[in-house]
Amino acid sequence: MKSGNKKVLVSGASIAGPTLAFWLAKYGFDVTVIERSKSLRLGGQNLDIRGAGRAITRLMGLEDEILAANTGEIGLQFVNKNNQVEAAFPIDGANGFTSEAEILRGDLVNILYNATKKKVKYVFGIHITAIDQGDDRVTTTFNDGRIDIFDLLIAAEGVRSTTRYLLFGDEPEIKFVGLYNAWYTIPKNDTDTKWARWYTAPGSRVMVIRPDNHGTVRASFSFLSDNLSYQNLSNSEQKKVLKEKLSGAGWEENRLMKEVEKNDDVYFDGVSQVHAPRWFNGRAGMIGDAAYCPTPLTGMGTTLAIVGAYLLAGELSRHEKHKDAFAAYEERMRPFVNNVQKLPPGVPWLAHPKSKFGVKVVNTMAGILASRPVRKISKLFASKDEDPTKDKIDLPDFTSQ
Repeated sequence: MKSGNKKVLVSGASIAGPTLAFWLAKYGFDVTVIERSKSLRLGGQNLDIRGAGRAITRLMGLEDEILAANTGEIGLQFVNKNNQVEAAFPIDGANGFTSEAEILRGDLVNILYNATKKKVKYVFGIHITAIDQGDDRVTTTFNDGRIDIFDLLIAAEGVRSTTRYLLFGDEPEIKFVGLYNAWYTIPKNDTDTKWARWYTAPGSRVMVIRPDNHGTVRASFSFLSDNLSYQNLSNSEQKKVLKEKLSGAGWEENRLMKEVEKNDDVYFDGVSQVHAPRWFNGRAGMIGDAAYCPTPLTGMGTTLAIVGAYLLAGELSRHEKHKDAFAAYEERMRPFVNNVQKLPPGVPWLAHPKSKFGVKVVNTMAGILASRPVRKISKLFASKDEDPTKDKIDLPDFTSQ
């Protein structure tokens, strides 16, 4: 541990925040994590931890616990309006939809919290309302009127981070990709299995129903739209939009429509990336979705959060000056983020066709990709190098320095 920058405030108790706190505490820093919610937010959908992210959970001694909390999902099926399987991608397939480390967001949050709560101070129900920086300290004012002084402040919040705004104003670009998604937990019924089921409907709509390990299932509904105003509607207005978009979709439309109406935990938002020209301002900065959300379309958001937290804590542990640590972190992390944020050509439009013919094309292509010959070829190439760009980044062993 270096002599300065010992007292650190981390805002956000989801994934990036507790991971950062874990490593900072390990290196001897005095860490406080604050969370706007009155308790841990244990809701949310499936996450998967890939490549470097999984390697870090192994270093944390948490990999086995994460694998034990697996959702039980055995793969992905593309189904038609009659629930007939058009294509199946099992968990052991190359570049599959389901990973071995498939875990619910809330379960991962709980694991990280339990791994840090004895060495890290957690304060729930507060958030930052003002930040005053000096050469040697960060003075923060909280919503309850409390004022405290820290050596460093790191925002590990979401795409709509309020702390980011206090630090950078409108400087970061929130890039909407033209897709809306709703996620919610619904009761299990007879049609549900251990497979995730993907249904493509005309009108640029997709429904996905996935098993969990809590006796329920996780549903999502996405649709293409350039209407930015949906993001600013009230909860009841958003539910009205969802029901309008679900209407006529077929398959499990009625089930999802019914659950939208009575479910109190529907999360509905536009899918956006965060592009920030800088991640640090003085003695404060940001990591995770607040700094570089790649969107769920990449499947790499959790990995970015974990990798970013590990690297930032490591650089702070080996640099005397915070500016040098921040610069070294950005040099390592920025190329990785830029790679991850590159969406494949045609995403998300190809997966959300407008016409019935387009739906048929999607299902046909899925069937070809899921066929035995293509899967054998994919597995052959994947075994040589599973993903040379998106899952790989040099991870120094900071503990040996």
